[in-house]
Amino acid sequence: MPTIETERLVLRELVEEDAPVLYDYFSDKHVLAYYGMEPLQSLHEAKAMIENFHAMVEKKQGMRLAIVEKESGETIGTCGFHNYAPRHKRAEIGYELAPSHWGKGLATEAVEALIDHLFSAHQLSRIGAVVFIENVASRTLLQKMGFQEEGVLREYMVQSGVAHDVIMHAMLRSEWKKS
Repeated sequence: MPTIETERLVLRELVEEDAPVLYDYFSDKHVLAYYGMEPLQSLHEAKAMIENFHAMVEKKQGMRLAIVEKESGETIGTCGFHNYAPRHKRAEIGYELAPSHWGKGLATEAVEALIDHLFSAHQLSRIGAVVFIENVASRTLLQKMGFQEEGVLREYMVQSGVAHDVIMHAMLRSEWKKS
């Protein structure tokens, strides 16, 4: 598992001690409004989530890292990739932050570092992101970075028993500003 540093953040392996923080925001309806999962009901579920992230790495299906604020040492979110297809040189990214850290540019900083890592260390040609149509903040973040909206995937994600349309965003290695 890599450790990636930015100006204000450290992206590092998730550990069991991160479970209480993950539980706090993965049980928050505002964080999960466009996430495609139901709120966590217990600290045990947060620990199981971390175990699932570790299993994803072992199976070479993806990776999820803690986003830690350097100044405070606080875990404030996660980011990573899934649907990893090394043969096709592609993966999809995901990310979230605790609401107390929204609007500070931290998600942008974390995602930018993640993209750099994926294009260099994993030699990807394409990075995708699936975003609920209503998630204007995430769509804006991706567009600002150079992702293109490729199309609507109808009723692609079910949350709280309701099917939602999403937009597939993608960036090619040749389009990445840091290439």
